[in-house]
Parts: sequence; structure tokens; C-alpha cells
Amino acid sequence: MSGAEVLDVGRDAIWLTIQMSLPILLVAVAVGVGIGLLQALTQVQEATLVYAPKIIAIFVSLLIFLPLMGALMSGFMRSIATRIAGM
Repeated sequence: MSGAEVLDVGRDAIWLTIQMSLPILLVAVAVGVGIGLLQALTQVQEATLVYAPKIIAIFVSLLIFLPLMGALMSGFMRSIATRIAGM
């Protein structure tokens, strides 16, 4: 493999990581902002209030987005396997 091919695989791996983590991170940020807004509006300053809803939301989003993540990983593995076979 040449240096350009290695960089290309690395770039694809970083892009795959971003694609796989973005939906879960967006859900976590949305729930965190929602709970923070609720705390600010009701003046409930309980620090542990954020954790339970965020954990539940992340778990549900993982269940929803797991097929997408599997498809992304499968496609990446196929592209790596074709590059290996093409050597």
C-alpha cells in the first residue's frame, strides 16, 4: 500500500467514526439541553437529575440506530476487503 492509500483508509475510518457517533451524540446533547432548560425554568438544581434520562435516551437511541451502525461498519469492512483483495 502506498502512503496515499493509507491516508485514504484513515480518512474513511475517521469519517465512519463520525457517522456512527453523531446520532447518539445529538440525542445526548438534546436531552441534556432539555433537562438543563427544565432545571433552569423550575429552579430545581439537582445535579444527578440529568443522568437517568440521558442514559435511557442513549440506550433507546442505540437500539434505534444499531442497524444503521451495523450497515456502516459492514460497508466499511467490504471496502477494506476489496482493497486487500486488489493488492
